[in-house]
Amino acid sequence: MTILVTGATGNIGRQVVQHLVERGADVRALARDPSKTTFPNGVSVVQGDFLDVDSLRNAMSGVSTLFLLNAVVPDEFTQALIALNVARSAGIERIVYLSVIHADVYVNVPHFAGKFGVERMIEQMDFKATILRPAYFMQNDLMVKDVITGYGAYTMPIGAKGLAMIDARDIAEIAALELLRREHASEPLGIDRINLVGPQVLTGDDIAAVWSNVLARPIAYGGDNTEGFEQNLTPFVPAWMAYDMRLMAERFLTDGMLPEVGDVARLTTLLGRPLRKYYDFAKETMASS
Repeated sequence: MTILVTGATGNIGRQVVQHLVERGADVRALARDPSKTTFPNGVSVVQGDFLDVDSLRNAMSGVSTLFLLNAVVPDEFTQALIALNVARSAGIERIVYLSVIHADVYVNVPHFAGKFGVERMIEQMDFKATILRPAYFMQNDLMVKDVITGYGAYTMPIGAKGLAMIDARDIAEIAALELLRREHASEPLGIDRINLVGPQVLTGDDIAAVWSNVLARPIAYGGDNTEGFEQNLTPFVPAWMAYDMRLMAERFLTDGMLPEVGDVARLTTLLGRPLRKYYDFAKETMASS
């Protein structure tokens, strides 16, 4: 019984591998270049790429449960569908897929729409899956840490509707627990969707207030300028991605990222502890600087 973790070298995937190993699972990690990876003892690292079908066939051979995580890339949807088809041919029924919250609402945002398409294919192909739908990662704000500390402004355009931000560490732990739940079930479990949210809904002004508290000096919210957000991203990411992120931010302003009733209680029960708060993330970020 082997769990294959894709996206294993990224922030979430690496933590998922660590949690699985700590809980005694047989883990296989997919990596483009295994020679450049470092994983805990006992992890089997296999070379593979979502667009290299033969490498996927090899990676999925003998696998019982799959963690499917696709990076935000132009062909993300194609990569995921290839992976699902190879998984079905390999006889893998048990899947945990990392999607995104409100994938069915943010319909004009490319990477949201792609993930919603993958969710539909998981259902249509009759996989037994947990679809994890995380909200905004707290760790996304590391991109603007220097602006916060150096210029006294929180510049992520998250607006006044509010986002139920979640710590990436909580996402990884929940993913690992769901993988183990499916792996250990005597029969494949039915499809399930879980919104991954933090314990608070926070607006731009709320986040600025948190940083003001942590830094003990005034931090202002930088406003809802999504055009400027796109322009600021363009030197660091491809133009298509900067535009994708702008479209997402525009939906932050109009729709927010709000939990459903019972989401926080469900996640707290799954983890057996409270969800991490944004204040704690901000405080730890500054302590490690």
